[in-house]
Amino acid sequence: MVELLVVLTVVLVLAAVAVPVSQRLRKEGERSGCLGNLRTIGTALEGYLADHNDLYPELELGRSSRDEEVPVLETVLAVYVDDPRVFHCPADREWFARTGSSYHWNSTQSGRHRMQTSFLGMTGRPERVPLVLDKEAFHGGGNGVNMLYADYHISNQVEFRVGAR
Repeated sequence: MVELLVVLTVVLVLAAVAVPVSQRLRKEGERSGCLGNLRTIGTALEGYLADHNDLYPELELGRSSRDEEVPVLETVLAVYVDDPRVFHCPADREWFARTGSSYHWNSTQSGRHRMQTSFLGMTGRPERVPLVLDKEAFHGGGNGVNMLYADYHISNQVEFRVGAR
């Protein structure tokens, strides 16, 4: 009987340690999946730019439902991606199902030439101009949102300041 209690105690202790570790690994996997999706969206944007004289697409920020017929990231870039799930951040539990995308387009760049990006007073600084970003902070813990910048690097840190030059 004592041996059974010892075994049960050991199993419970191992489970108590394993559950938080597995949750952390799941969250890290979701974050990696989201970053990978943004890389793929960046590649799709490159294809679009090549086909459209280096002009960014004329897109809305996003849509309120899948039924809304406006030009958005996931509809305009659909021909440049192999799998529509690239527009679904694995950590997103709501937006993709409702709107068809986990990501917003920075609509201030719509129709601009890729060499004329500008955001919050910063011109000629593509590394500071966000193009695509998570619709909300899916990754919690104060880690902000993931962003694809105009130089095609990806970060989950805010890398611009209002008025920075």
